[in-house]
Amino acid sequence: MTSHSVCEHRIIGFVTKPSSRIERRKAELRQEIIDAAFALFAEQGYHATGIADIATELGIGHGTFYRYFSNKRDIIDHVIDDLAARIVEALGTDNAPDAATSLAEYRMQIERIGRALNVIFLEDRRVAQLLLFQATGIDKELTMRLYGLLDTADMLTAGYLEHGVDMGYLRADLDTRNTARAVTGMILAAILHGMRDPDENAMSDMTQAIRRLLIDGVRKD
Repeated sequence: MTSHSVCEHRIIGFVTKPSSRIERRKAELRQEIIDAAFALFAEQGYHATGIADIATELGIGHGTFYRYFSNKRDIIDHVIDDLAARIVEALGTDNAPDAATSLAEYRMQIERIGRALNVIFLEDRRVAQLLLFQATGIDKELTMRLYGLLDTADMLTAGYLEHGVDMGYLRADLDTRNTARAVTGMILAAILHGMRDPDENAMSDMTQAIRRLLIDGVRKD
């Protein structure tokens, strides 16, 4: 806050609260624009969606959109940021790679992560639709960014496995790097199967099989 603003606040005692409400409303509207763009990009496709579609969906003018985002390419970056943050938040601190200290805790951790990923990718299939189909191929920069998300997933999974090896509850000879890549591949396959056939029983069986591999397939004998 500038000294001039501070002076105004001291002289006019009611300035702070309206300003705070305005800032909150700006943040809310910015998030509403991101949410609307996410839904339209996922359902219609990035190229088939225009800024006019996003503005119409929210009942705002083009000028309002441009106060928050430079163009359509700008907002897709923010949509991807928002989805990545949603994934990280869903995992939570209890599911950090170094949180488990025993096979039993690791088993519970895998169960929690599995449930969280199901909520993100299967209860709202638009997330996978956007990340796996609509966002790829928009341009090279965004494609490389999505590859970066894949690398991050591999790295996080490798961290869980390496921690288990260090703690002694996973096999000492485990190839953590390539096992992590295999796990990421299984999860992506499960997401694709879930998008094609949303049968809950089939998906439950598949996710249970993946969890079993992540425990029985790598635990120390």
